[in-house]
Amino acid sequence: MSILDDIMERRRQEASARGAGRLPPGQSLTFKFPVLTYGPTPPVNLETWDLRVFGEVKAEKRWTWEQFTALPTTTLTCDLHCVTKWSKFDTLWEGVRFRDFVELFGVSDHARYVIAHCEHGYTTNLPLDIMMDDDVLLTYKYDGKWLEPDHGFPLRTLVPKRYLWKSAKWLRALEFSATDKPGFWERNGYHNEGDPFKEERFDRRSLFF
Repeated sequence: MSILDDIMERRRQEASARGAGRLPPGQSLTFKFPVLTYGPTPPVNLETWDLRVFGEVKAEKRWTWEQFTALPTTTLTCDLHCVTKWSKFDTLWEGVRFRDFVELFGVSDHARYVIAHCEHGYTTNLPLDIMMDDDVLLTYKYDGKWLEPDHGFPLRTLVPKRYLWKSAKWLRALEFSATDKPGFWERNGYHNEGDPFKEERFDRRSLFF
């Protein structure tokens, strides 16, 4: 496909998607998978890697890479929407469904929020009820292959109903909290909710006119 053909096909699909209500406001369609990350891609040692859950849970636990990848998985096809205004349709993922994962340790009645803790100290926050949606995964495969390091290998969250910064790369721990704890981008001007169809890109209280 030539560059011109690519542009024309993208414009055709954008028009169709807007008409069907599939493309959020302010978004443009891409056939690529752009990489946008704050900070360097961290090195990975799967022999020492683990995933921890803590906070308002019935039992704090850890999983090694071998233990985590032995858990039952599901596949999911979904659209992605980045706050930088690109969207990518029909992406294929494989991983552990979040709501199934929670059943392995149990959540306290006080838990209201989930804070994803990642390499380099990055965090991002979401309400527990959003994370319990059917389409939320802890994922390590994209399009039938292991995630590329730039896209979050070995593990990331996938939350399709929110802008992509809420899908945290290089996940190392999940904190369950009774109170909200805004993460890196939320503390630096991004909207706390990040719903693409409401165009919740920035916290207007942090903007100066």
